[in-house]
Amino acid sequence: MRKAIHELKYRSLKAISPCLAGLLADYLGSNPMPGEVLVGVPLHPRRLRERGYNQSSLLARELGRRIGLPVIEDCLIRVKQAQPQVRAADVEERRRNVADAFACRDEKLGGRQIILVDDVCTSGATLESCAAALKNKGARSVWGLTLARDIHK
Repeated sequence: MRKAIHELKYRSLKAISPCLAGLLADYLGSNPMPGEVLVGVPLHPRRLRERGYNQSSLLARELGRRIGLPVIEDCLIRVKQAQPQVRAADVEERRRNVADAFACRDEKLGGRQIILVDDVCTSGATLESCAAALKNKGARSVWGLTLARDIHK
């Protein structure tokens, strides 16, 4: 899984996203969670320009096709560029790194149950920061769904 995610994120192997989304769909089939819409964790515009695509958005779109949920991509935005979470030394640094890094542009997700899609969860700080921004604009619930959990000590 580590190699597949690395290839998706850093080697532009976008063609693997349907297979990875299939794993997410299989997981949701066995472990349902409440959700009306999918939202991918956004990249900062500068990182998006560098990479050329957002791997979380690719996963969310493919997952949405498989499970029949709409994907909302223009509401949650990254407003603060931070170093990649993988470079942060510990959980506290990860939290500081993404504190107030996300905002919700409008209230289109208000009252909705959201499944937030990302590739990897290490400390949960990114998912928590995204969830806070969504809840501040009225989201009823936010559940995180990732391909992998990477525990750094």
